Amino acid sequence: MTTAPATLLELLDDAVRRFGDRPALRMRREDGTLTAWTYRELDRRTRLAAWRLRALGLAPGDRLLTWAPSSPELAAAYFGAMRARLVIVPLDLRMSMEAIEGIVAASGARHLLLGTGRDAPDPRDAQLGDFPTTTVEAITADADAGAPLPADWDAQVREWAEPEPAEIWELVFTSGTTGTPKGVMLGHDNVSASIETFHRIVPRMEHRIVSLLPLSHLLEQAVGLFYALSVGADILYVRSRNPRVIFDALREHRVTSLIVVPQVLDLFWSAIEREVEKRGRTRSFGRLRAVARRLPRWARRRLFGGVHAQLGGHFSLFVSAGAFLPPALQQAWEDLGVTVLQGYGSTETGTGTCTTLEDHEPGTVGRPPAGIDLRIAEDGEVQFRGPTLFHGYWQAPALTKAAWTADGWYRTGDIGHLDAAGRLILSGRAKDIIVLPNGFNVYPEDIENALRIEGVRDSVVLETSPGRIEAILLAPGTHGLPQGGDVPGGGDGAEAADPAAVRARIDAAVKAANARLGPNQRIAGWRLWPDGDFPRTHTLKVRRDRVRAWASVEVPLPVAGGRDGGGEGGARRPSR
Repeated sequence: MTTAPATLLELLDDAVRRFGDRPALRMRREDGTLTAWTYRELDRRTRLAAWRLRALGLAPGDRLLTWAPSSPELAAAYFGAMRARLVIVPLDLRMSMEAIEGIVAASGARHLLLGTGRDAPDPRDAQLGDFPTTTVEAITADADAGAPLPADWDAQVREWAEPEPAEIWELVFTSGTTGTPKGVMLGHDNVSASIETFHRIVPRMEHRIVSLLPLSHLLEQAVGLFYALSVGADILYVRSRNPRVIFDALREHRVTSLIVVPQVLDLFWSAIEREVEKRGRTRSFGRLRAVARRLPRWARRRLFGGVHAQLGGHFSLFVSAGAFLPPALQQAWEDLGVTVLQGYGSTETGTGTCTTLEDHEPGTVGRPPAGIDLRIAEDGEVQFRGPTLFHGYWQAPALTKAAWTADGWYRTGDIGHLDAAGRLILSGRAKDIIVLPNGFNVYPEDIENALRIEGVRDSVVLETSPGRIEAILLAPGTHGLPQGGDVPGGGDGAEAADPAAVRARIDAAVKAANARLGPNQRIAGWRLWPDGDFPRTHTLKVRRDRVRAWASVEVPLPVAGGRDGGGEGGARRPSR
């Protein structure tokens, strides 16, 4: 096309014209069978879905719930809903049942598209047992499956009026566990503008993608589906969360690119470290990384050829967004010759900023692409203006008004600053900043990153009493530390089974982190989180409010260390 698509349907139509019989969507199913659709077949399935949705009695503007694992059928159902001019309300598999009940009520949805299979949800768990429901597979089934269709069904769909660019096609609810859920209204114009910015960030290249994030996640929709289709990508969905199955899929698909949140990127790196440790090559691996850092990218890939072979031999690009990416984690992958692009934005902003292939400095989230304006307010808040911004909150004019400044800039609630090269560096959420009694501002992410550098992979830093900074830790087994809780476990070797040794390791890591930090940032004590992982949102962000609530009623017990090295010794949660 000579001009950018104004709607997502125009984007699909253009992709079908250009890539027709090339593979578009594949699915490795639980029984090992493979579904594969070309661009032309995907297009046909979207029309089938559209006709059936209208046949259910749904009319333009009606809200349609989708609650299903990612699959070619779910992608086709999204486009089918757009053709029927419905408003999609995606539910995530990780959402609490209370959140889903709130979203259903707030959206006024009329129908549910439900996934099937072992990992599919049960609508009865969310009081949706009697809700009008059709499976995703049935709505996208071939024309000769199920109830017969009229001979002119396709001609009927092609005669329907297409959506206007500003028409709302999706409601994404960003909260629903407390109070009234907040629905972000997205138009075709918002997401189409975001996709146009992606073309400016990543040059066109051959992409073979293994989809790991849920399609209910806007990042996966916008980058892993819509943008990917616009450049002719070959996308594989995997119906398993088993790491071995996923790595097999990466290798078999000869994956080139992955769209992830930092936690996924971290899990992959942990798997590599475990394999290195199993082979007794941890020290040599570290030395090779130090050497590789000074070499060109092609040489790094050759130096770590064994790792790349396990990933299919063609993997070269991570696109990470959705949460803070520790610079040490990015550098680890860069050492292997894998480029990590870090994007920053929200459901409300679409694309905000992103690093590029030419400039992907760890610790920054890059610059806004052309067409998007960024400014830093006097209080440090990051604010945006541009065509990617949402249309407002669903049936909440007061909330919508409060989200914008008087002169038309969206208030992100994030704090940041620009470096000397104009790249954005984030400090954290305004609501999470720790203001010490002396007036000094402390950003938890800075301390959490210092802990990570010293080997503590996951932590949440809080002010537990005025002026007292504590770290709540997970202790991953990959570092010889427990997964969390009162009884150490999950690591390898005798040390992981010895609580005293575990505490000594954590004490040493905290002291080393404190040596990196300024006097006002230093950690006074630590505790182990009692579960295997922190509570997270459906987009895998840590629920700091729940960690803070837990920490507010616990009294840490001091262990070895005392007041040397800039902070109190380790502390751990008392047994119950």
